[in-house]
Amino acid sequence: MDASSSAFSAMAPPVFDGENYQAWTVKMTAFMEGCDLWEAVEEDYEEALLPNNPTMAQIKLHKENKTMGDRFWTKKAKAKSCLYDAVSPTIFIRIMRLESAKNIWDYLKEEYEGDEKIRGMKVLNLLREFERLQMEERETVKEFADRLVEIAKTNRVLGTNMKDDRLVEKILVSVP
Repeated sequence: MDASSSAFSAMAPPVFDGENYQAWTVKMTAFMEGCDLWEAVEEDYEEALLPNNPTMAQIKLHKENKTMGDRFWTKKAKAKSCLYDAVSPTIFIRIMRLESAKNIWDYLKEEYEGDEKIRGMKVLNLLREFERLQMEERETVKEFADRLVEIAKTNRVLGTNMKDDRLVEKILVSVP
């Protein structure tokens, strides 16, 4: 193992506390891919049993699959441990009973991402907030622009891209 990969594995995963799920999933996916653990989250690998009276070819294939499976089981355990480390204690209590990294990931997705309808409502609410936003008298242009950019970033995370020229237009119209 070279120095760069050992340094990378020493990094802590991003911790999810129940807020900004979409941003956390992007960071966590990249982290787990970097640690070579993402495959264990995507697939819930189960070892196949040998049939009664197996042929030599079936025994050989089973032995090869078992060796690969043992490596995969190790990855599954590491991925599960990584996900345990990547959530707050409150969320950990809710996921600790789940059997695999895939089950944990799916649970978090269902619990925190919401369905398409909920995401659509969040986008609409953010767009409405964006349209109503006005610069306050005590606020600098930079502070106002930062508020607009934050709404745009949240929209991007939810899958809707707000163009930069729209942000500039809003700033120009809203500055007193």
